Amino acid sequence: MPTSSASTTDSAKSSAGGGVQSLERAFDLLERMADAGGEVGLSELSATSGLPLPTIHRLMRTLVACGYVRQQPNRRYALGPRLIRLGESASRLLGTWARPYLARLVEETGETANMALLDGDEIVYVAQVPSKHSMRMFTEVGRRVLPHSTGVGKALLAGVPDDEVRALLARTGMPAATEKTITTPDGFLAALDEVRQLGYAVDDNEQEIGVRCLAVSVPDSPTAAAISISGPAGRVTEDATGKIVPVLQGIALELSQALASSGA
Repeated sequence: MPTSSASTTDSAKSSAGGGVQSLERAFDLLERMADAGGEVGLSELSATSGLPLPTIHRLMRTLVACGYVRQQPNRRYALGPRLIRLGESASRLLGTWARPYLARLVEETGETANMALLDGDEIVYVAQVPSKHSMRMFTEVGRRVLPHSTGVGKALLAGVPDDEVRALLARTGMPAATEKTITTPDGFLAALDEVRQLGYAVDDNEQEIGVRCLAVSVPDSPTAAAISISGPAGRVTEDATGKIVPVLQGIALELSQALASSGA
């Protein structure tokens, strides 16, 4: 019996809808894996997602075949290496989007502006616009540092539960970059409490002597991000802090809204 054009159209719509649903579910599983630290078992995914095991197993097989997930010898699933290329490209693009906002920071504060992400246990700088001063700070884009000695690290980790921060510090250690670097977990957690109360973070000669940095997180960023200004301690004084922080917070909010509207 011939198939009517109407039924064919309905079938195509159903197939397309199923494909979209599978895509949404696959991305949801990847995000749940990331939230769980990058490695999970099927039963954990089923418990958190509410999807039946056969559905999860089918989706994971597809993700494994594509290289976005890999199966461990213990039968658990881990995020795969093909995601690294996607993440690196997305990080570069995020830095590109941020540059006009960082340029405004430089115009309004006179100091070098940076954007940084929390990548695993490290801070990675993804964008920078330098100050026009002859004496200015310079951080190479792509540079990785430990979070405990940086303003952006404090701003980013202020949104992380204390037990997870302690676990991170245990993995990285807390080497002293200067004599002012915080080198104990309790001291660092106290500094994070201060960040939460004030709404901004300070690196006061902790990464480099003679340099002060002010940083804030980007609210609701698709990945944990912070922006900062850095300059000589003689210019980024306590008095200057009161003027700079509202500018930082305002531009971070504008950047957050721009990212949300772009669907980033």
